[in-house]
Amino acid sequence: MTHPKYSVIIPVYNRPNEIRGLLESLASQTRKDFEVLVIDDGSTISSEEVAQGYEKEFPLRYYSKSNSGPGPSRNFGFAHAKGNYFVLFDSDCILPPFYFESVDQALKTDPLDAWGGPDRGHEQFTVPQRAMAYTMSSVLTTGGIRGGRKRVGWFQPRSFNMGISKKVYEQTGGFRFDRYAEDIELSIRIKKAGFRVGLITDAFVFHKRRATFIEFFKQVFNFGKGRALIGKVHPEEVKFTHWFPAVFTAGTVILPILYLAGGLVFPIAGGLFLLYLVIIFLHALISNRHGGVAFLAVVTSLLQMWGYGLGFLAEKFRQKRSR
Repeated sequence: MTHPKYSVIIPVYNRPNEIRGLLESLASQTRKDFEVLVIDDGSTISSEEVAQGYEKEFPLRYYSKSNSGPGPSRNFGFAHAKGNYFVLFDSDCILPPFYFESVDQALKTDPLDAWGGPDRGHEQFTVPQRAMAYTMSSVLTTGGIRGGRKRVGWFQPRSFNMGISKKVYEQTGGFRFDRYAEDIELSIRIKKAGFRVGLITDAFVFHKRRATFIEFFKQVFNFGKGRALIGKVHPEEVKFTHWFPAVFTAGTVILPILYLAGGLVFPIAGGLFLLYLVIIFLHALISNRHGGVAFLAVVTSLLQMWGYGLGFLAEKFRQKRSR
């Protein structure tokens, strides 16, 4: 394919088993006017053999480079891409068969310069992964901060499911951050440059999350750190909602102190805290129809709020000390 419409760019680091699922879902697409570029970011466990197994399914190029982070790896892919649009996925995503069909139809109806799509859990994922997927997309957690409105100019695409035109890349230069909110920073600059940005709701992906709660906590800690880094470059992009996880974290630390102090403050604060957890449980239960997922969603929601809040505060504190 000399001039594909879409260039799919996938950075990968030590995830041959996960990228297999993504490549398999690309092979099952109802339309295949795309090429695939796999960028191995200095892995010690190569994914090349897995990728080579799909060379007959679609045009595929595999590049291996020294480790530099997801931002520079995606820029490497941009520089070698031949398509009119560059589409980004994380290696742990799986696409529904109609993904590119949905994108193509949406762009015909409403030409966008950049877009993003939702992510969700899959019934074949583990129960903890489904709970994490719920937490990362829920309006009741920091998932609500991510932006879910269809309104052009408001939505901020994320790199697990993101498309940009070649013109956007040429004008913005791609990613500037190596890691930690590198996709948010690029989305902000795309919007500031006056490009049309939107959410394509039907172009969703099934997004696996970390295998353990400890890994998940580390991930969301870095998300919080990334938002604070965004604030250093784009101060106007850190609003009260981004401080909320930090406030929530501080509040849960204060709760035992309020209990020891006695009075009416603890029953009120504790009641609100429990009500919040009950609402998460019920919402997750309705969304997933699975009691185990709903129960663990309470756990992952707390981990997300605490991790994000602590990461945000840690980076803010580091910035203050470095002045």
